[in-house]
Amino acid sequence: MTSRIVVTGTDTGIGKTVFSAGLAGFLGARYWKPVQAGIEEETDAQLVARLGGLPADRIVPERYRLRTPASPHQSAARDGVRIDPAALDVPDGGDRPLVIEGAGGLMVPLDGSTLYIDVFARWQLPVVLCARTALGTINHSLLSVEALRKRGIDMLGIAFIGDSNPESERAICEIGQVRRLGRLPRLAPLAADTLQAAFKASFRREDFNP
Repeated sequence: MTSRIVVTGTDTGIGKTVFSAGLAGFLGARYWKPVQAGIEEETDAQLVARLGGLPADRIVPERYRLRTPASPHQSAARDGVRIDPAALDVPDGGDRPLVIEGAGGLMVPLDGSTLYIDVFARWQLPVVLCARTALGTINHSLLSVEALRKRGIDMLGIAFIGDSNPESERAICEIGQVRRLGRLPRLAPLAADTLQAAFKASFRREDFNP
């Protein structure tokens, strides 16, 4: 079976989708966003296709497409939809790796009782934890590492996103006893070619082998 990797984050808005786009392009992978909340503007799948250079056949359709850009459980309620976490099964088949992107952080609710991390625990797939490098990242990152370990979820490591902050990155990796995969810097312009160049300079393919 080809590798399947979950990309999650310590918070929302940290660049997880851009990282997923870069990773999918870097690995020649397919991409799947199980729940898309917010479809009026560019969706995460569309962004990944554009920045990762992925053709349509490497984008796995979302299981749920919700109109409101909010936490999935809130967006679903406003749309009159009930998310069934048990229906979020990882797609089968395909001869390429699969990058799966969650929504927001680990504790984002899918319904009244199920968090995204609960689905990750059921899947038992390796996780890449994306963390910003800005102030507050040590606390958010170590709490996320602890939550993953408590549920027996394997981590490939942490991918940092943002400006260099070696002291914080070192503290997180040493205290959390987790591998540093690399750091994706801020890119200007942010485009498919600059993203792939940054991935090739900052990450190693072999680190993403489960």
